[in-house]
Amino acid sequence: MNSSTVVLICALVLVAFSLIVWICSRYKKCPSDKIMVKYGKVGKNKDGTDRSAKCIHGGASFVIPVFQSYEFLDLTPISIQVDLKNALSRQNIRIDVPSRFTVGISTEPGVMQNAAERLLGLQLSEIQELSKDIIFGQLRLIIATMDIEEINTDRDKFLAAVSSNVETELKKIGLRLINVNVTDISDESGYIVALGKEAAAKAINDAKKSVAEQDREGSIGQANAQMDERIKVAEANSVAIQGENDAKMKIAMSDAALKEKEAEALRIATAAEKIQAAKALEESYSAEREAEEARRAKEQATLEADIIVQTEAKKRQLELEAEAEAEQIRRKAQGEADAIFAKMEAQARGAEEILRKQAAGFAEIVKSAGGDPDAALRLLIADKLEDLMRVQVDAIKNIKIDKVTVWDNGQGTDGKNATANFLSGMMKSVPPLQEVFAMAGMELPELLGKKLPETDTTTEPTTPTETEVPTDDTVPTVVAEKVTPEE
Repeated sequence: MNSSTVVLICALVLVAFSLIVWICSRYKKCPSDKIMVKYGKVGKNKDGTDRSAKCIHGGASFVIPVFQSYEFLDLTPISIQVDLKNALSRQNIRIDVPSRFTVGISTEPGVMQNAAERLLGLQLSEIQELSKDIIFGQLRLIIATMDIEEINTDRDKFLAAVSSNVETELKKIGLRLINVNVTDISDESGYIVALGKEAAAKAINDAKKSVAEQDREGSIGQANAQMDERIKVAEANSVAIQGENDAKMKIAMSDAALKEKEAEALRIATAAEKIQAAKALEESYSAEREAEEARRAKEQATLEADIIVQTEAKKRQLELEAEAEAEQIRRKAQGEADAIFAKMEAQARGAEEILRKQAAGFAEIVKSAGGDPDAALRLLIADKLEDLMRVQVDAIKNIKIDKVTVWDNGQGTDGKNATANFLSGMMKSVPPLQEVFAMAGMELPELLGKKLPETDTTTEPTTPTETEVPTDDTVPTVVAEKVTPEE
């Protein structure tokens, strides 16, 4: 065997040994206070889906490299301090229930799987906070279904309800409830304190009654013992004393003294019994009065709580109605604003279209006139001449003159009488066409005529159409009756 063969054999042995050591290192053991969670390719469920993890508590398991990995869940119990404040009971009285819960990760197969899926990788403080939230909610729910008397006196029933509800919710995340310890229960209204005072008063009264009965029995027994003693002494003395007279006298004296003592003892016992009974009755009345005041305070607190809840609900309803009405008004205003905007926009588009069409028509007129603006203007004026004349006529058309009385001597300054001047002035009040164009900054086209030069002419005075010849020196009167132009 040469050296190369020896080296090869040693190398193969080293590789085989390393492989065995590596395989052994992948065989993981689970401590008793932990749960080993294998994840990766760990098999399938009954419905054919891939399993999320495989939990092992105790023993060991082989972890396949590359395809599988593992982590540990700590089974150390977790202590949680739950200081529940202002929890509402079934009687609508808020109470404080300080308590301490001890929880831990469950080792039940199904619950352990929940822990692997929901708690793996979380720190102990994170698990504690998550459990605390669940416990707070369930504890408030349980207190809301029980009376204060049940919570305070029947602690076993209260703890059983807490354990059942809380553990059901904790199992959903993989935890189990180990212990519940409720330290003390208190309320702001003093209802629990009143219940304690009532029970203490009742116990004290019962104890005082028992003491009085025992004192009475002791006094009676003592009196009986004294009586027996005195009787025996009297009998001994009567036997010892010589002489019937002396013996009878001593016996009589002894009997008298005995009766006196018996009466005194009976009087003292009766008085003591009545005194104790009166004290017990007085304390009982006092305890009943305090209990009645506590019940009255409880009923008043309940009534005030109901009124406050109803007031808050009504206030919230009014706020919601006001918000809905404001939203409806805003939508209506928005709709009206949109409608007005659409209407104004449509009117603007219509006006724009009219101006655009008029501009196009004016351009066609100028084009038809051979591009001469004056000719185009003459065409427009010729088309509107009838309307212009109608406007001038309409200016005095509808003037109604009921009666015009002119006092005139028949001669004016310019050769016209007053009646002629009145009618001429009325016609001149209508603006001439030439002046209308001049006021607009334009010149009347020549086709409508030119203004004649002014000449100094005199006209002969005209006589009134209707005169009355005066019979004396009075001024003649010209009367123009009611003139109504045709429509």
